[in-house]
Amino acid sequence: MAENNTAEEPVEHPTYMADIRFFFRTVDIDHMGAKGIDLGTYDGVKRNRFAIFAQVSPPDPNMPILDNGEPDVANQWSAARLATFNNWMTDNCPLGTATPATTGETPAPVAAPGARVRKNVDSLGDPEIELLRKAFSELMARANPIDQYPPPEKQSYAWIAGFHGLPGGYCMHHIDGYNPWHRTYLKVMEDALRTVDGCEEVTLPYWDLGPLPEVLQQAPLATYHLATAPGPLDTARNTPAEIADNLSSFGGPGGVPAQIAKSLKQTLWGRSGVSGYQLYSIQAHDNGHGSIGPTMGNQSVASYDPIFWFYHCNLDRLWLSWQTKVRATDFTGFRNTLTPQALKFFQSPLNAMPPWDDGPLVVTTDQTLAFGISYDKLDLGEEDVLENKVGSIDAARSFSIKSSSPVSVAVKDIDRLSIPGSFVVNLLADGEPVAQQYFFQPDEPRECANCVKNGLVSVQFHLDQADLLDTKLSVSIEVPSHEGIGTAFPMSQVGNPTINARLLLDDE
Repeated sequence: MAENNTAEEPVEHPTYMADIRFFFRTVDIDHMGAKGIDLGTYDGVKRNRFAIFAQVSPPDPNMPILDNGEPDVANQWSAARLATFNNWMTDNCPLGTATPATTGETPAPVAAPGARVRKNVDSLGDPEIELLRKAFSELMARANPIDQYPPPEKQSYAWIAGFHGLPGGYCMHHIDGYNPWHRTYLKVMEDALRTVDGCEEVTLPYWDLGPLPEVLQQAPLATYHLATAPGPLDTARNTPAEIADNLSSFGGPGGVPAQIAKSLKQTLWGRSGVSGYQLYSIQAHDNGHGSIGPTMGNQSVASYDPIFWFYHCNLDRLWLSWQTKVRATDFTGFRNTLTPQALKFFQSPLNAMPPWDDGPLVVTTDQTLAFGISYDKLDLGEEDVLENKVGSIDAARSFSIKSSSPVSVAVKDIDRLSIPGSFVVNLLADGEPVAQQYFFQPDEPRECANCVKNGLVSVQFHLDQADLLDTKLSVSIEVPSHEGIGTAFPMSQVGNPTINARLLLDDE
């Protein structure tokens, strides 16, 4: 909020995400942060609430602050804002849920004039398709060592694809850095496409997971042949009909689209595999890879399939849609949605993103939040209020349990390092599958530093109570790449996983 003295009415029962977070400007957050007082997160404002109230109250408030550190007299808090903040403290500082910045689908790109705007691949005209084919064809025809870094002046398709899995080995999945790293990765590919003569304005289109577009079933975007390390490799996919069926079934009722819709309703960015936007969006990511397979289902080689770039472009569009919806398109707004653990990842030195922290392209995690790239259409939904469903909560906070509250069934502490490649966790009721989650990982997880660091993983299922009550539940694991020898994988070989089942609370 640019001004602090705008006309407003007191809010009787305010929450942090709907009201209080907008009371602090970037200049206030930066100035007080240098003094060790955090005004940019829920935990920081709650912890410092009494000091904040004293500093903004008459007769001589020291906040808000000008760039020179002097009190900003012109923008002192109004009586209504003071009353709202006091009501928040009286109510024991509820976190609450965000209110969307806007509703409905917008065709307007959320980017500065002149910024890149990526389009739906289905909306491209014939000239745009021909330029796209030309750019990919030349990139695929180039030859330079995959392990060359800093990069050559004109990168090849193999050089770029080789970072995601083999031979580069950058496994950036199931961690807080997943979204920022892949946003940068898309820009690396897009920049390379633009080095092709005549393709200087080409942008990566996105595939919105509708029927597989014809252009993605035609050369050069249907397959790719790699003759060098880690090859030889000829990429392969499921049929369009199989892809559509898988997308509608992986992840439980509603499939991948339902997980995407759930992710866009989250108030908080949360933690990978635990809660918030990251939980549902990364589940959708993994299930989409498995749906497209088999190359896309194998992290070691997924990025060699040309569909990878169109698929991930859509995932990045969805992340920007969520950022826009919860007003998190810059670091000031984004930090409101972060847990203290995730906040550290966006601050130096943890905000470095190898290999994008060396050579001609140097990008840090926080810089990806406003990257100067947008889309012709964002999915902003029609919900008036977002949600924040949690498995546990501080006893001092308010919460509710609704009759419609979903059941969370978590399979905890799966030893992923014992499983050779991506795998599927099935939840069965009376012996029949009711949901399955695909877990995306390399063929040799023990050779991956990130996998080793996060060797024990959990898989969550969120289902309606009616789907689970009064049934006999069980879990099984399959490895799709073992089709020739049997995909079932012994539970006894994945450590000692346990089941955690609970109703999800609504954080009020």
